[in-house]
Amino acid sequence: MSRKDPTPTFVLTLPLVAKPAEDKTMFARMEAGRRLYNAVLGEGLRRLDLMKQSKAWQAARKSKDKNRNKEFARISLEFGFTASSLTTFARECKNEANWTDRIGSNVAQALAERVFNALQQYSFGKRGRPRFKGTKRPLHSLEAKNNKANIIWQAATGCVDFGNLTLPAILPTKTQDPYIHEALANRTKYCRIVWRNIKGVRRWFVQLMQEGLAPVKHETADGEIVGLDIGPSMIAIVGDGSASLVKFCATVEQPWKKVKKLQRKMDRSIRATNPQCFNENGTWKKGAKFVPSKHYIELQKEYAEVERCLAAERKRSHGELTNQILGLGTVVKSETLSYVSFQKKYGKSVKVRAPGMMIDMLGRKAENAGGKLVDLNTWKLKMSQFDHTSNTCTKKLLSQRWHVLGDGSGVVQRDVYSAFLARCVVGNTHHLSHIDEMWAAQKPALIQTGWLRLKAAKIEPQGKITQRHNAVASERLVCERRLDTGHGQDVVVLSESLKTPVLLLLEPPGFCHGEV
Repeated sequence: MSRKDPTPTFVLTLPLVAKPAEDKTMFARMEAGRRLYNAVLGEGLRRLDLMKQSKAWQAARKSKDKNRNKEFARISLEFGFTASSLTTFARECKNEANWTDRIGSNVAQALAERVFNALQQYSFGKRGRPRFKGTKRPLHSLEAKNNKANIIWQAATGCVDFGNLTLPAILPTKTQDPYIHEALANRTKYCRIVWRNIKGVRRWFVQLMQEGLAPVKHETADGEIVGLDIGPSMIAIVGDGSASLVKFCATVEQPWKKVKKLQRKMDRSIRATNPQCFNENGTWKKGAKFVPSKHYIELQKEYAEVERCLAAERKRSHGELTNQILGLGTVVKSETLSYVSFQKKYGKSVKVRAPGMMIDMLGRKAENAGGKLVDLNTWKLKMSQFDHTSNTCTKKLLSQRWHVLGDGSGVVQRDVYSAFLARCVVGNTHHLSHIDEMWAAQKPALIQTGWLRLKAAKIEPQGKITQRHNAVASERLVCERRLDTGHGQDVVVLSESLKTPVLLLLEPPGFCHGEV
């Protein structure tokens, strides 16, 4: 929701203690908020449809006048399609329903603005048509416009006043979590009450919108440049004197068998209790509605809990990897990719790891740290095909994971080399002199981490690399190393001559390769 305050804002989430009676009252207020949301949304959609059907709007839409935005604003004001008009409607609905003790004026105004923003994005064609919230898709949050009425955070007592209820927050000591106490020292702009189902139990939280930037938990390398090469499940990271190829969300393990069993049980439950919803050949009847049984609801809760745990671990893993990348540099360069195409081609992998979500988080954190995320032109640069030693572009098979340098000086891992080239890009252009200078500085780290091999190599027809070498780390074994910064790693590699494990001590100067 748009706010007039131009100062930066960060969110601090704290769990609340709610007794059974308070939980029942809070949920009743959420239900009142859901009904008010639907009432305002229905009225907003009606006004929007009438406005689009008017001759004035059709004429303004076809007009090429530079001032037609003023005409659109005049038409919106005429039909009452404005934030203030919907806010007035929400206040009238609340008063007529006698919900003064459930929903205050500030909360009603915030709900109306939330509806208007969704409708405005829909009218601009940037989002789909907003949907009404039902009992199966309830309202999960309520917020106020400021911290002065209806929902108030009391910093002195560590409690939230929600109308006539006072809910204490669970606060660790300053020794246990200094971040929370440092964040609480900032001014609270407004609060949001949120509920979530955790292990089948409704839990309540307060989200405090704090003024300023979030306290720094991890050190960042301000001004340093990092190059990324992003795949559906792997990401190559190259910084100053460091190189690595890590796996997205290595700690997230999707229980495919368990999920499949739960989905089968849910399907069998529906078929047993709602046979009227299926055709003779077992297919679903279009438009049919089923009544879930108690067993189905329990299975649904179990399935939702599995997905919730995966989402929480995924977000934690994204944050860990993002912090480590920003520890190498706050200026992050990466190719512009279509994550929708990733979903189409590698659906299961993207579902587990969500690379697009991680890049969004990385962009936000880089900006907060004073850096930025630079999008590079994929079609112009062709970093997976480019060779700086010969200044040529050569197409490669997807299975060909190693790139033979054009001058015959060695073979480098394809994704790591692309990340290095991304780090060297200036103005969406490859500058050979700059790349040569950066290559000379990066080469020792690539050799030490095993991503650059200086022996001669050739490419087989199947796209595989064959090479004679002794005590060189294979990609599979290097991928099993732990991620670390500034520390050496004992890596077990295979000696081709002895066919036995050999222990090498690698001490890369910076960001070692491995899993997060």
